[in-house]
Amino acid sequence: MKNQSKKKRPTILVSNDDGIDAPGIYYLAQELKKIGDVIVVAPDEQRSAVGHAITMNYPLRLKKFCKNGKFFGYAVDGTPADCVKLAVRKVLKINPDLLVSGINHGSNTAINIIYSGTVSAATEGTILGIPSIAVSLTTYDKPDFRYAAKFSRQLASYILKRSIPKDMLLNVNIPHLKEKEIQGIRITRQGKSRWDDTFDVRRDPNNKEYFWLTGKLDVVDSSEETDLISIFQKYVSITPIHFDLTDYKALAEIKTWKLEKALQPKSRKK
Repeated sequence: MKNQSKKKRPTILVSNDDGIDAPGIYYLAQELKKIGDVIVVAPDEQRSAVGHAITMNYPLRLKKFCKNGKFFGYAVDGTPADCVKLAVRKVLKINPDLLVSGINHGSNTAINIIYSGTVSAATEGTILGIPSIAVSLTTYDKPDFRYAAKFSRQLASYILKRSIPKDMLLNVNIPHLKEKEIQGIRITRQGKSRWDDTFDVRRDPNNKEYFWLTGKLDVVDSSEETDLISIFQKYVSITPIHFDLTDYKALAEIKTWKLEKALQPKSRKK
């Protein structure tokens, strides 16, 4: 009987925006190690709500990070998007088989998607041609990441076999419930919401004025097809999203405006 070579384990890049020492990324990495070789490259501290910012005018520093006395990954003093770029170009020097960003503290649904560093890490992976998933747990209060990590591993295993359509990532939101309380899984669309922002005016110890952003989220779309409503109804929400911001519905209408003719520079007009 001929010797059969062992099947190569997939390489899985893990990042987040809560920082490399956040419990969510630890639980995620431990679960993903069951199905692949995991490389963690994440911000050295909290970088939530930075969107898809990248560092251009300052140097980036990469250092090894140990947890419980063992090497865990690499910490970067930059944004989630920086971490993914640096991981692919310098740490791995190849595209991994999969990127998983998370597990985020708090949901990333509706309008929050555009602010999210967690989603942006996955978006950067998608831009680089890597099948990518962003995972969030819908709570800030005493989070239990065990089911979310298990679900992430199951989804990752499925995606590694099937892949993801080009230029698209999966944004996953998991209700903070016990597994038996989850009602199921829904493939959803991004909900519509907006923040009713306010700024608290405060004083520092030197009596200088400063502002602290607060506000509440107004839900505009109450359809069960949306990510936000689905997690309220105890469903895991999986939303395919992409980084093409073109409004294709409006494109044809805008073309009828003949702007290129109406606003043509005088020197070009006949």
